Amino acid sequence: MFRTFRSAMVAAILGIGLTVHTPAKALDFYLGQVLLMGTNFCQRDTLPADGRLLPISQHTPLFALYGTTYGGDGRTTFGLPNLKGKEPAKGMRYCVVVAGIFPSRP
Repeated sequence: MFRTFRSAMVAAILGIGLTVHTPAKALDFYLGQVLLMGTNFCQRDTLPADGRLLPISQHTPLFALYGTTYGGDGRTTFGLPNLKGKEPAKGMRYCVVVAGIFPSRP
């Protein structure tokens, strides 16, 4: 977002038109957000919402949000939500954002 803003500012100062198209990335989503994908795979920086256990040491910010709500021992592991089989249509998949924007509390 900063790069897009900076490019727009430079274009405005120079008086040139600029159309910026940036592809969507998982970083555009909130950490821990659950996405319903119309594909049979999860995009980069997401994992299937299949109840798997993750090491806390590699996913500390996500553990700070989820804790042991979805499983794990809370010392070395924690779990992702298990939404496998709950998709609204065949070929769709729920994915959890594991690298993104840390959500703020109201």
